[in-house]
Amino acid sequence: LFFFFFFFFFFFGIRPSSKYNVKPLDGVKILDLTRVLAGPFATMNLGDLGAEVIKVERPGAGDDTRAWGPPFAGTESVYFLSVNRNKKSIAINMKDSKGTKLIRELAAVSDVFVENYVPGKLAEMGLGYEDIKKIAPHIVYCSITGYGQTGPMVQRGGYDSIAAAVSGLMHITGHEDGEPVRPGVAMTDLATGLYTYGAIMAGLLQRYKTGKGLHIDCNLLSSQVACLTHVAANYLNCKIEAKRWGTAHGSIVPYQAFKTKDGYIVVGAGNDQQFVTVCKILNLPEVSKDSRYKTNTLRVQNRKELIDILSKRFSEKATIEWLQLFEGSGVPYGPINNIQQVFSDPQVLHNGLVMEMNHPTAGRIAVPGPGVRYSEFAVSHPKPPPLVGQHTVEILKDMLGYDDDAIEELLRTGAVAQKEAEP
Repeated sequence: LFFFFFFFFFFFGIRPSSKYNVKPLDGVKILDLTRVLAGPFATMNLGDLGAEVIKVERPGAGDDTRAWGPPFAGTESVYFLSVNRNKKSIAINMKDSKGTKLIRELAAVSDVFVENYVPGKLAEMGLGYEDIKKIAPHIVYCSITGYGQTGPMVQRGGYDSIAAAVSGLMHITGHEDGEPVRPGVAMTDLATGLYTYGAIMAGLLQRYKTGKGLHIDCNLLSSQVACLTHVAANYLNCKIEAKRWGTAHGSIVPYQAFKTKDGYIVVGAGNDQQFVTVCKILNLPEVSKDSRYKTNTLRVQNRKELIDILSKRFSEKATIEWLQLFEGSGVPYGPINNIQQVFSDPQVLHNGLVMEMNHPTAGRIAVPGPGVRYSEFAVSHPKPPPLVGQHTVEILKDMLGYDDDAIEELLRTGAVAQKEAEP
C-alpha cells in the first residue's frame, strides 16, 4: 500500500503533507485554453479540488465573457466572475510564433490541456492533440466543441442555445400550448462542463493505469442528447414523440407547480401512497378513492380532470399555508423561489453554497460555490477570478524558468502581456 501511494503521488507530482490534509488534485497542472462557459465551468470545478489552473487569454480583451454585461462589479463582468475562481491568468498572443511556443512549453509541464476551439484550428497552429502528444505523451488533452471532432457539422460554432435547439431540449421546454423556451441558465453548456470535469478525472485515472495520455472529445450536442434520458428512451423504444409539459411531467401525475393565492407550490406524488397523502392534506378524500385516480397510470390517463380539481383547491390558500401543511408528510414539495429567496433559504445557507472572496479590483465578491461536500477536506478559501494576464510573469518564472531578460523581451514584443493588480 505504501508503494501504491508513493507511486501515485510521484506520478502526479503530488507531495502529501504531514497531516495528509490535501485536496485530490493538489499538484495537478491544467493548461486551460477555454473561453465562455462550458470549459471555464469544468476547469473551475477542477480548481476547487486543488488543481493549478493556468488560464490562457488574449492580451487586452481576454475571455469573451469579460465583456458580457451589465451587470459589472466595478469594471469586472459578473458573468466572468461566476465561473473563473481558483485560476491564474497568462496573457499570450497565440498569433505570434513565440506565443505558440510558450503554449507548447507550458503543455510539456502540465498534466491536462483543455481547449474549446473549432476542430482543426489549434492543429493549424501546431497545438492540436497530435502536436502536443509528441512533446507531452503524458498529456490528458480534452477538446470541447459544439458537435464533435468529426462529422457533417464539425465546423459550426458551438453555442448553448443552438445546441439546446438541435438536441431537442427546447422542443421539450415550455408550456404545453406555448412556444419553445430556452432554460433560464445555459444547461447544455453546464452539462457539457460537468461531463468534461468527470472525463478529465477519468483521463487522469486512465493515465495512472496505463502511463499514457489520451484525447477526450466532449461536445454540446452529445452532452445534451445524453441528458434527454427517459424522453429519448420513450421515443427510441416506443416511438412516442416528446412534447412540452410546462412544469408538469409526462409520466407522473401529479408532479407539477400549482398556483396558490400568492405564488406557486410544486408537489410531486411519485407513488400511489403519496397521492393518497396529497388528497388527505388537500381535504379531498373522495378524490383518492375515485377509481379514475387509483394508480399513476390511471392518473396520467385522466390528467386534465384531476389537475383541474387539485388546482382549484391549491388556489384557496397562500403558499406558506400549504408549505406548513405538507411539512413532515413525506410528499416531495417546495415553493418556486425567486433568487433572493433562494439565497435566504436556510438549507441553501446551511449547505454553504455562497463563496466570498476579495477581488483585486472589484473588492468583496460572492459567487455560487460547488454543490458537493467531502468528509476529508473542505472546498474553501477560493482564489478570486484573475485579471487578464495577472499571473503572466509568475507563470513564466515558476513553471518555465524564464529569467527577467527573457520575460522582458516577450513583454516588449507583445508575445505576452502582464496586468498589474491595483493596490
